[in-house]
Amino acid sequence: MAALEHDRDALMTEYRHLVADEQIAFVTFHQSFSYEEFVGGLRPVTEGGDAGDEKAGAGGPSGFRLRPQPGVFKRISEKARLDSGNTPTIRLDRSKAVYKIALGRRRTEEDQIREGLDKSLIHIGWGGDIDWSAERFDDFEEIRKEWKAKKDPDAGGKDPNIEITYAFRSGLQVGDYVVISDGRDSFRALGQVTGEYEFDAGATFHPHRRRVQWIWRDDSGTDRASFYAKNFRRQSAYRLDPDLIDWDALETTVIGLDAGRPVAGARPHVLIIDEINRANISKVFGELITLLEVDKRLGCQNEIKVRLPYSGASFGVPSNLHIIGTMNTADRSIALLDTALRRRFTFRELMPDISVLRNTMATRALNAENLDGINLCKLLSTINERIEYLFDREHQIGHAYFTECGSRADVDDVMRHKIIPLLTEYFYEDWSKVAAVLGDGGGTANTNFLEAKRLSPPAGLADDELGGEKLRWSVKAKFNFAEFEA
Repeated sequence: MAALEHDRDALMTEYRHLVADEQIAFVTFHQSFSYEEFVGGLRPVTEGGDAGDEKAGAGGPSGFRLRPQPGVFKRISEKARLDSGNTPTIRLDRSKAVYKIALGRRRTEEDQIREGLDKSLIHIGWGGDIDWSAERFDDFEEIRKEWKAKKDPDAGGKDPNIEITYAFRSGLQVGDYVVISDGRDSFRALGQVTGEYEFDAGATFHPHRRRVQWIWRDDSGTDRASFYAKNFRRQSAYRLDPDLIDWDALETTVIGLDAGRPVAGARPHVLIIDEINRANISKVFGELITLLEVDKRLGCQNEIKVRLPYSGASFGVPSNLHIIGTMNTADRSIALLDTALRRRFTFRELMPDISVLRNTMATRALNAENLDGINLCKLLSTINERIEYLFDREHQIGHAYFTECGSRADVDDVMRHKIIPLLTEYFYEDWSKVAAVLGDGGGTANTNFLEAKRLSPPAGLADDELGGEKLRWSVKAKFNFAEFEA
C-alpha cells in the first residue's frame, strides 16, 4: 500500500476495485441531508406484488405502502458485519427471496414430507395434471388462461391452482431459499433451489417438483417465531414478507453462526463522508452517535445495540467499519462540528504540501520547479505565505489546484479562473489585499497578475475628501510570471 501513495493511477484502480466490491462507500453531506438518507427511513412502494407473495393484494386496485429502506450507513455497516473475508464461512444470501413450502400435512402425510427431504426436492399437488414446463407459463396470465381453458372456466385469479402454481413454478427462482413448514408455528428444513420446474407424470403424488439443496434439517422442527414474526399461512407455496425475516436469527438456527458480530477474518470497510461539517450532525447521526465509539462496537467490551425507529430492527456498528470525514479548513465558519461527534474522531490536518505537488507531477514526467519556465513550487509557497500573513493559515491554497497543470497555459488558466476569484472571496472584494497576495501591491507597471488605474475624482471633489486615492483594479490580459521564474 505504501507504493500506491506515489502512484495515483494504481491508487485509483485499487479504490475503484474496493468500491465495486462494496468495501468502500462514499457520501457527501449537505444542508438538507437527513437521518432517513444516512441511516434509514420509509419509502413508498407499490402495493400488491406478484401472486404468491405474502403481501400480494386481494385483487383490488394497486396502491402503495411505506416500506423501511436502509441508508448508506446502515448498508455498509451490514456489509462489514456480514463480511467473511478469507475465512471459509457459510452465509445466507440476504438478497434472495424466501418461500414457505408445505410438502404435506403434518402427521397424516409424513411419507410425502420425508420423500422430499430425503431426495432433495420440493413438490406440490396444486395445478392438477397439467405440465407447466412451457416457457409461456412464466406469465401469470398464461397460467390463469390455461387453467380456465382446461379445468375450470369460472376460476378467478385467487384460485390456489393458479396462484400457488405461479408462485412455485415462476415466482420461485433458482438460488432462492425455501423453508419447509411443520404446521403454522414451526419449520423443519431450509434449502436453496437448484433446479427449474419439472413435471413428473409418473409421480404417485404431487407431480410438480423442483430440486433443492438442503442447508439445514431438523425432523423434530424448530420454532418459526425465532426468525419470522408472522404465522405461516396454510397456502402450500408463497413468498415470505422480507421485512419480517430476521436473517441473523435464521443464520444462527440453520448454520450455528453468531451473525450478530463480524467473524475474526472480516475485511475492513470504509465509509467516506465528504463535507462532513455541512450537515446537521446531530440530526443525521441521531442515536447512533453513541455507537461510533470504539468500545461500543459489536464484539467489543461495552457493545451497544439500538432499535432503529423506522424498521424496528436491532442495530450495532461493527468494529471493522472505519469512518473518514473530510472538510476544508476554510469552511469551518459554515458549521462547527458537534462536540459529541468531535470526541469520537481523531483529526489529521492536511495542509498544502509542495512535495506532493512535486511527486504528483513527476509521475507525469513533468517538473514542478520548471514547467515552461514557471516554478510552481515557489508560486504556491509564496502565495500561501502572503495569505497566512494577511488572513490566516486555514485559507491557504491547496496544491491540488496545480497538480493537473501541464503547460504554462494551464497555469495561466488556474490563476485566472480559480485562484484570483477565490482570493477576491477571501478578502471580500478588497482588491488591495488580493494584489498584495499576488505581489502586485504597488499597482504599478510590470505587475504580475493585476493592474490598477487611478480614478480621477468628480469635479469639485479632492482625493482626500473620499478617503484617499481610488484605484480601478482589473485582471491583466497577459500574466507576468517573472517573480516565479524557474
